[in-house]
Amino acid sequence: MKRLVELWKTVANELANLSNTCATRDGQTVTSRTEHEGLSFLGITLPSFGKAFERGLELGKYDSSSFTALKHRKGECLPAFLQGFTSQVFDPVSGVLLSEPSVDCIYAVRQLTLMFGKILVECSEKRTRDAMQRFVELEEELHDRAGKDIPDLQDFRRIARLLFSDVFAHIENELFSEQLRPKHGPGATADRLTGNRKYGQVEWPVRLEALFPSGEFLIPNIRHYSRIDHVKFLEPEEERPVRVTPVPKTLKTPRIIAIEPTCMQYMQQTVLDLLVRGLESIQPDPRNTRTNLAFDFVGFTSQDQNRSMARDGSISMDLATLDMREASDRVLNLHVVELLSGFPLLREALQVTRSTKADVPGYGVIPLAKFASMGSAVCFPVEAMVFLTLVFLGIERTTKTPLTRKSVSDLRGKVRVYGDDIIVPVHCVRSVIDALESFGYQVNTDKSFWNGKFRESCGGDYYDGMDVTPVRFRRLFPENRSDAEELISLVEFRNHIYHRGLWKTARHLDHLIRPLLGGKYPVVLAESALLGRQSFLGYVTEKLSRNNLAVSHGYVIVAKPPPDPLDGVDALTKCLLRLESRKEAEANPLGHLSPSIADRHLERFGRPRAVYLKLARRPPY
Repeated sequence: MKRLVELWKTVANELANLSNTCATRDGQTVTSRTEHEGLSFLGITLPSFGKAFERGLELGKYDSSSFTALKHRKGECLPAFLQGFTSQVFDPVSGVLLSEPSVDCIYAVRQLTLMFGKILVECSEKRTRDAMQRFVELEEELHDRAGKDIPDLQDFRRIARLLFSDVFAHIENELFSEQLRPKHGPGATADRLTGNRKYGQVEWPVRLEALFPSGEFLIPNIRHYSRIDHVKFLEPEEERPVRVTPVPKTLKTPRIIAIEPTCMQYMQQTVLDLLVRGLESIQPDPRNTRTNLAFDFVGFTSQDQNRSMARDGSISMDLATLDMREASDRVLNLHVVELLSGFPLLREALQVTRSTKADVPGYGVIPLAKFASMGSAVCFPVEAMVFLTLVFLGIERTTKTPLTRKSVSDLRGKVRVYGDDIIVPVHCVRSVIDALESFGYQVNTDKSFWNGKFRESCGGDYYDGMDVTPVRFRRLFPENRSDAEELISLVEFRNHIYHRGLWKTARHLDHLIRPLLGGKYPVVLAESALLGRQSFLGYVTEKLSRNNLAVSHGYVIVAKPPPDPLDGVDALTKCLLRLESRKEAEANPLGHLSPSIADRHLERFGRPRAVYLKLARRPPY
């Protein structure tokens, strides 16, 4: 804890020097509050203040009643804490946003309040229990919604068909032709099969058989059909539920995910491939000259366009950034069925690969009204399509004119959905929010912006075109070199801080990191395999290798997959699937490993159980 406080004070003092103020008393406050409150002050209290500060930027005035955990001087609206920075953004007495606020101070406040907001530390048991209870309560809400009439359902279906019909029709053709590419995901499964063991799965829901026959997806060819004799076919009531579990997100609340059974995960990846390839292609079917109308409005593989639009919106103030609350857990399966109205094959593909019940710790097995929780491979693209449809429903309500292909195309560069990060024109924002909420979704107003000059989307934060994204400290400080993940994270934080121009802080971290690495801490480029410090001056070469390569002495990251031998029919199935995949280079879970290890995928496979550092000589570039 002491080193976290020392890091905070180092960052604060450097930012204070850059902003012509002093942070000495702020450092004393952090020291005192952390001694009494522990990590929660850094990870919960300060981020809460940071969010209140953001709302002030959005509303044009800081509301002193929005955050009361810090002391105020008599007669002043702003807290005494960090007032050297905040007073260069808001008037200290009235709290009104200054006509020309300091962007440097806006960044400083965000860096100092949000730096530890997403540190990967487990929540308290009570917070975890509360999150599980919320999962169950939300499911009860969804069941209640599913029994009620849905407003504007006809318009929802019409707009979905307008946006996605060309893509859906192409996907239906691919499903009909049965040219599919299943694959196992790298994550955990509800039946606890990992790595190569997934290729020996022995459970298959009867629901899958009609569209995805086991004889086509579990064995390499018909000669090995006897392998199917070992498969247990599950009736709907026998199907394995998803396993609901918490994973670290913030100190305030965990992220609740649902781990899918192997068979479901396997076929979800098949449908995911069809959706992503179709939706991200400007012309999904080469035989059809019509372009994909949804192209540029929705994306799954790159967040750059969302960030660019958020930056532009912070300048022009004509684009709003919206964030959804409990996004995936609120997508009603009934909405997905209606989204795919008129496309029975694709609708069936999504329904048969959807788990219908969940095993929730403390609550047992419950039925699911939601389409899928985080953990399903198709959760992300499906929620994005539902949200995009509702966005255009809201836009249509604003214009009071039925949408056409031309009117939708005219909105390119003004509308974008990436998961639950949404960008829309400001003049449509109220109508878009009404459309989303009329279908039971909730816009997180604390993280949505359209009034001021602050915008936030996909991890990019901007004020008047300037990047004010804080650098996040993700893990606790390492104690020694064996704390490899913590040490790697610390070096990454150091390099990000350096590129933000906080060079004194970077030097402070260098003094802490160098002893942990035994002095082997070279200056490298970002592309180097060596764990080292980056510099605007380039890299430093220590010597030439035997083949005249410039090399430096340092540590490389080693993450070997665990031993997991696979042979026989299951090994043949895996090899044929790998050969058939057109996207093997991107999708291969071993892509980050050396070719020698990747070539031995029948001997070692799966997520590494441990990461460690190995001393080596490698090019610093």
